[in-house]
Amino acid sequence: MRWEAKMKLTKLLILLIIPILFSACSKKSPDKIFSEGEKLIQAKKYNEAVNKFKSIVDEFPSDPKTADAMFEIAKLYQGKVVKGIGEKESLNEAVKYYKKIYEQFPNVKIAPKSLFMAGFIEANELKDYDSAKKTYNMYLEKFPDDVLAEDAKIELKNLGKTPEEILREHLQESKK
Repeated sequence: MRWEAKMKLTKLLILLIIPILFSACSKKSPDKIFSEGEKLIQAKKYNEAVNKFKSIVDEFPSDPKTADAMFEIAKLYQGKVVKGIGEKESLNEAVKYYKKIYEQFPNVKIAPKSLFMAGFIEANELKDYDSAKKTYNMYLEKFPDDVLAEDAKIELKNLGKTPEEILREHLQESKK
């Protein structure tokens, strides 16, 4: 009788483990999901692409591909192509995702560009000069030798100025 109880328990455990194994094996990789997101962008199905990339962020929060997924999300919001969201809200989402890349993955290759882009949108699209100044200063502090460092310095110098003011200052400086 004892042997039969062990067999029943063994069968029960096998029945419980098999579905877990199948679900683990059928889970898509971040690379596969990312590729599907890229195809959706090519098909101009931007909302679906954002959802695909967000699934990577949610399911694989520490995977290196997550930074790339966040970058794609930020670009889509920056491009204002996501339907059902206003322009300002879309730009704020772009800034949020660009900053999130730096905060969660400060050592990935796209971290400097992400932080710069957050400042650029704050300054040039949202006209939030205080936030832009903080973001650009953080960028310069963390990535002083990055390829966009000179651009960040120029952006800081010209925050809130009209093109005419910038041109006038440039002409005055060139006369010296």
